[in-house]
Amino acid sequence: MAMLDERLVNGVMWLIPNALVLVGAHAGEEWNAMTTSWISQVSMEPVSVAVSIDKAAYTHKLVMDGGFFSVNLWSPDDTRVFVKFSKPATREGMELNGRRFREGETGAPIFEEAIAWFEVEVARTVDVGTHTLFIGEVVGVGRDPEYQGRAAGIDDTRMKYGGVKRH
Repeated sequence: MAMLDERLVNGVMWLIPNALVLVGAHAGEEWNAMTTSWISQVSMEPVSVAVSIDKAAYTHKLVMDGGFFSVNLWSPDDTRVFVKFSKPATREGMELNGRRFREGETGAPIFEEAIAWFEVEVARTVDVGTHTLFIGEVVGVGRDPEYQGRAAGIDDTRMKYGGVKRH
């Protein structure tokens, strides 16, 4: 098989429409949230989602250890939050990187500013190279009843993620 042109691979992979969310996790006394765009619903019965998390990410460790994660959807009017969560978060009280959260039923952080959220119990993991695919059942869900817009997507930012591993 011929070598793939890395720039072309990136350009094509970046055309895939992706949501942009904050994935939160908690294990013991450790808390974190991270920006991700690799998430999708994968089943209707039970309602299940899959999220792919880089093995080097701090949140990966917390999801592995805790067995749960939250997905927080955000308004496209406030995408700066995603830049703030591109590195491990700083916790002060009930804030991560200055954003207020509450502890969900699973212990995962639910952000007060999220337009919608859900909590997931991990059912299985799949090693997919640089990342682990966490597949789980949705066990809690909520939304801001006042918000009528759409959730932020990666196209609402200048962020790019995917393609080939950066060297």
